[in-house]
Amino acid sequence: MALLRLVATECRNVLQRGYSTASVPTTKMFIDGKFVESKTNDWIDLHDPATNEVVTRVPKCTQDEMQSAVESSKKAFKTWRQSSILSRQQVMFKLQHIIRNNMSELAKNITKEQGKTLIDAEGDVLRGLQVVEHCCSITSLQMGETMNNIAKDMDTYSYTLPLGVTAGIAPFNFPAMIPLWMFPVAITCGNTSIIKPSERVPGATMLLMEMLNEAGCPPGVVNVIHGAHDSVNFICDNPDIRAVSFVGSDQAGKYIYERAGRNGKRVQANMGAKNHGVIMADANKENTLNQLAGAAFGAAGQRCMALSTAVFVGEARNWIPDLVDRARKLKVNAGHVPGTDLGPVISPQSKQRIHELVESGVKEGAKIVLDGRDIKVEKFEKGNFVGPTIISDVKPNMKCYTEEIFGPVLVCLSVDTIDEAIELINGNPYGNGTAIFTTNGATARKFVNEIDVGQVGVNVPIPVPLPMFSFTGSRGSFLGDCHFYGKQGIKFYTQTKTVTQLWREGDVSHTKAAVAMPTMK
Repeated sequence: MALLRLVATECRNVLQRGYSTASVPTTKMFIDGKFVESKTNDWIDLHDPATNEVVTRVPKCTQDEMQSAVESSKKAFKTWRQSSILSRQQVMFKLQHIIRNNMSELAKNITKEQGKTLIDAEGDVLRGLQVVEHCCSITSLQMGETMNNIAKDMDTYSYTLPLGVTAGIAPFNFPAMIPLWMFPVAITCGNTSIIKPSERVPGATMLLMEMLNEAGCPPGVVNVIHGAHDSVNFICDNPDIRAVSFVGSDQAGKYIYERAGRNGKRVQANMGAKNHGVIMADANKENTLNQLAGAAFGAAGQRCMALSTAVFVGEARNWIPDLVDRARKLKVNAGHVPGTDLGPVISPQSKQRIHELVESGVKEGAKIVLDGRDIKVEKFEKGNFVGPTIISDVKPNMKCYTEEIFGPVLVCLSVDTIDEAIELINGNPYGNGTAIFTTNGATARKFVNEIDVGQVGVNVPIPVPLPMFSFTGSRGSFLGDCHFYGKQGIKFYTQTKTVTQLWREGDVSHTKAAVAMPTMK
């Protein structure tokens, strides 16, 4: 695994010299099983979020290069679709083994490009690996249905078939997990896949391609292109691409859903979120506050399932000062520094947007009870750091509540009853995730039954389902019919063929062997 060794060496060198690089490498494409240098004249500088130094240059692939990826995928599909389900399963068995053995190297690359802590980066890889492991069950997941004698001498059976060439457009916040939500499910079902990783974090995807080669996946089954708007438009418009998976912002998700949908493609789009945590006064205080701090500020708040909004019910509002004390103790530093709790946000633009949304809360009457905007990190003064920030006395009409901040900021609202909390959450346009903290089973049951959110945690702050289920965000957080991974993921990447056949019993030519001398009759 030459590329993996090269990247691992570079990661170690970068860590040792404080993230400075003498020369800037370029990120390759992955076409037909090979790493290929782009011939483009248009490149995107990828900056380390902790230093803002350029660590690689990512190409905006040309139209010809992107078309070559499609042609490679089309060619590979002709044979890959005919491969046995057992051979595709074997590729997944080998891939999961290789990923597990190289988790630390993947994590180092993620920390270098995305900024999250090493332990959080390993979690990023692990949650993607779990999808690969679940794909090893494809022999059960892709089974069809049958019924005999639906009428005299007539049987019906159905089976699931791959669609063809598929594509995935991934975000910056989970460089390994989200691509692993996409291409393993697609190719295990017999499709081929084109992945466009975020131009901010392509390294993990490229390492996964090296691992896919080692696992014995044939050339062209997965191809990787790079770029920004033009590459997205290419995927949405290309007539040979049958389905598109997307995870990212509202604006991009709605655009892709509409444009790809107009071109007759299946689309699944996970988009924005405003996840609420409801804190009841009867909850386990210590555990709840620890869970809140981790879910709000972990990964610098750059999770689509981050618990970014706390709703304190009744006397639970008196816990806010204790929450502030816990958040203040969290260590902010570069992701590779031992003991770091949260690293930088992805870019200076993201940092500026977070600052502006926090300030908007102040202007609209909220109170900043913990302000992390002016944090300084020694040795990393140029990094995109925002410390844990808590805003109290927030109202539902404030901009800091209505918009997804996507940073280490927790907005706090107070209500008097569980009914008010449910009404507040159901009135929000998003439906990705929510959680309630309580020791009262009846309260928890009422919340679960009445809340209109796709993923609900009871004393679980980030209720992301394991891959035997599906990721089921709802309402404004999702567009499409079939969700990611699990049974719904299999359904998204397959189509059903149903066969009804009639073989009349009277047409049976022989019921036993004929041993008599044939005669002319």
